[in-house]
Amino acid sequence: MGDPYPRVNVAAVHAASPFLDRDAGVAKACRLIAEAGANGAQLVVFPETFLPGYPFWIWTHTPAMSGELFLRFHANSVELRSPAMAAIGAAAQQAGCHVVIGISERDGATLYNTLVYIDDKGEIIGRHRKLQPTNVERTVWGRGDGSDLRIIETALGKLGGLICWEHAMDLARYALTSQGEQIHIAAWPAISALTHDPSSGVFDNLTEAAARHHAAAGQCFVINAQSCIDAETVAALGFTDRPEMMREGGGWSAIIGPSGRLIAGPHRDTETILYAELDFAEIIGFKYVSDTAGHYARPDVLRLHVDYRPQANVVAERLTHPDEPGQAPAG
Repeated sequence: MGDPYPRVNVAAVHAASPFLDRDAGVAKACRLIAEAGANGAQLVVFPETFLPGYPFWIWTHTPAMSGELFLRFHANSVELRSPAMAAIGAAAQQAGCHVVIGISERDGATLYNTLVYIDDKGEIIGRHRKLQPTNVERTVWGRGDGSDLRIIETALGKLGGLICWEHAMDLARYALTSQGEQIHIAAWPAISALTHDPSSGVFDNLTEAAARHHAAAGQCFVINAQSCIDAETVAALGFTDRPEMMREGGGWSAIIGPSGRLIAGPHRDTETILYAELDFAEIIGFKYVSDTAGHYARPDVLRLHVDYRPQANVVAERLTHPDEPGQAPAG
């Protein structure tokens, strides 16, 4: 009989992505996976769209100004079955750890803001496409559906995740909680480095509030990974001498326990890897207080309906000959 309350070593990567350079981003991710694995991490979590980086220009440029940037972004986005993902899988296998990494996923002409789950054998075992891109994110990404709102069963526990402002979708969070989520991945960009944005001054506070609340409301661990912005990105967007628009650094990363307490971090601005050991006994300890999908639920008053089916643009019906038995006569 296995340990009912296992312990899992995890890592949150706080790092900048090479600007719109998928190959350099893959190489950097592989180095960070190797480093985290060598330090004992069994699960390594990267920020939102680490490959090929977050499109910060959508908040600073008009759509007409962004055409060339979008073409580069599209060209450097990542297909799930590709050499780029194979390299990340090989790094996970070599390091002997699970990896969750944010990518801009390319599927045909459309892009999606996606979390990809990879096991310690290097295999893709799940994905989550952001259900609703936020505000001007809709100019670059399509929408996910309920098929990606499922828990990923792993040897480490039950993993789930949401991206950035999806954490404001309380029903999406409860859908994960209702499936017994134990480790929650919270992936975000470094909006606090966009100094022109009125929300930049409070974004880290909002991130912290969202992450700590989900930990306590869902009685799970939260690995909160945000990116930061490097000098190359600031220069590429034309803001080297405009600190009122964008700065280097940013981000708020931490690892949080089921009661909402900080286990590791928080960390801001500079690149690092945060580490923590998760003791699953803490989950049960807090569910004793309020198991929101169990004894603390009130289904007689409040219930959630979730459609986990994939939503297709085209539904093909079987074509039959008009003279086939069972067909109504023409006319």
